[in-house]
Amino acid sequence: MVELPVITRHHDPPDSYLLLDGHLRVEILKDMGKTEVQCLVSTEDENYTYNKRISRLAAVQEHQMMKRAMANGVSHERLARALNINVGSLQRRVRMLEGVCAEALNLLKDKPCPVRTFEVLKKMTPLRQIEAAELLINANNFSAPYASAIYVSTPQDQLVNANQPKRVKGMTPEAIGRMERELARLQQNISSIEERYGTDNLHLTVARGYLTKLLCNARVVQYLSKKRPEFLSEFQNIVDMTSTLPSEAGD
Repeated sequence: MVELPVITRHHDPPDSYLLLDGHLRVEILKDMGKTEVQCLVSTEDENYTYNKRISRLAAVQEHQMMKRAMANGVSHERLARALNINVGSLQRRVRMLEGVCAEALNLLKDKPCPVRTFEVLKKMTPLRQIEAAELLINANNFSAPYASAIYVSTPQDQLVNANQPKRVKGMTPEAIGRMERELARLQQNISSIEERYGTDNLHLTVARGYLTKLLCNARVVQYLSKKRPEFLSEFQNIVDMTSTLPSEAGD
């Protein structure tokens, strides 16, 4: 075979293997009467797939499928066996969206958010959940640690349990307070930059267009080259710009 089946060690039972990729190839080999096949042994975790054509369900979509299956009479135990998870994990996923507002849910419904991310969001008020969802999307980072960082930066009055101090494993209340202030300042700076970027970009575009026309005048270029060569060089750099973003090192 050109592509070997891929397996990984399985903990239950011991010394067994789980087939990750190549199910159809193995079934065909069985039909051919084969009893052995060479395989590649993967050391990656279960979130990795060798199948480039697979389309994984988002956590919200998986949640909806679970709810529908149970509404149709499928027991927790049977559903857990079908998904190869324990009943406790299944119940956790079923309760995943309890306390998440509809607006935040709509923003994240097709995003690869783990269960833990939604559990962090539920600690915030609805308006803060929407802001947090937008921050996750803008950063294209839906991990639980990033959601926890947003939680830490959330003012106390924007938490569901506003009277209870925030608790983050490995961080003192003083460190949490300092991180909250620093992240709040960072978000303010980002918002300020976003507000000014459109206007600044428009001004630069207009100035670039004017300088382009100016440098098409041979007499102006001749004058600048003699009287203000440093201006001519800078004007030429602006005209030659193809982007308002800073170039990366090595470009």
